[in-house]
Amino acid sequence: MDDRGGSFVAVRRISQGLERGNTCHSTSGSAAWLGRGLSCVCAQRRESDARPSFDLSPAQEECLLMLQSRIDVSYDCSIPEHQDALRALWNAAFPEEELRGLISEQWKDMGWQGKDPSTDFRGGGFISLENLLFFAKNFPKSFQDLLRKQEGDRSVWEYPFAVAGVNITFMLIQMLDLEAVKPRTLVGATFLKFLSESDLAFDLLYCITFKLMDHQWLSMRASYMDFNTVMKSTRRQLEKELLLEDITRLEELPSYSLLTR
Repeated sequence: MDDRGGSFVAVRRISQGLERGNTCHSTSGSAAWLGRGLSCVCAQRRESDARPSFDLSPAQEECLLMLQSRIDVSYDCSIPEHQDALRALWNAAFPEEELRGLISEQWKDMGWQGKDPSTDFRGGGFISLENLLFFAKNFPKSFQDLLRKQEGDRSVWEYPFAVAGVNITFMLIQMLDLEAVKPRTLVGATFLKFLSESDLAFDLLYCITFKLMDHQWLSMRASYMDFNTVMKSTRRQLEKELLLEDITRLEELPSYSLLTR
């Protein structure tokens, strides 16, 4: 348990890919990268910190407000649309297996901490579910590779796929400073240029980031206790790529080439 009472689940890799019926074991430990705290992706700052701000065009301001409205939506298990999205995620992940219920032990096979995924959306909100679903629908090959840990020399104890996805949503919101009225970093201001060109820019950047994180994970030969370090490395690389000259579309980022459909 962490100092806020959060917990995490480490997934033990049994073999290449998922073995249905006996896919993983879980354990508790003293890491703060999963659970309610999500502290690994929190950028700590003081209220007195002076930060610049960047002016927005009317189009960029409108796009930012639309994205912020998505970010503000909490996952609510009583809303049919949210229930349908969760079922759609299961069907995209495991089309061969019928889901027995929105609360089911089956969800652990996807890398949720328990049998009720709704408890893991606290850090990312409904948009984190939308991100996972977008990934599954638009890059099904990469989605399945990461879900089933099919690429590379994997650790015995792997990161839980779904909860890692929520962490990535949360990290991107912070890195891009998306809850501010105006961007206060050059990276955030740069992202808004992409967002003004496509309202799906955040979802696409999420897919790029998830695949980049796994690439970093394999390159660092990481295990579950290294997740914080991997996330920090992923963030640094992503910031570097976003600030490259002559990048006019997210598809031109070097890490986009890691994705396969």
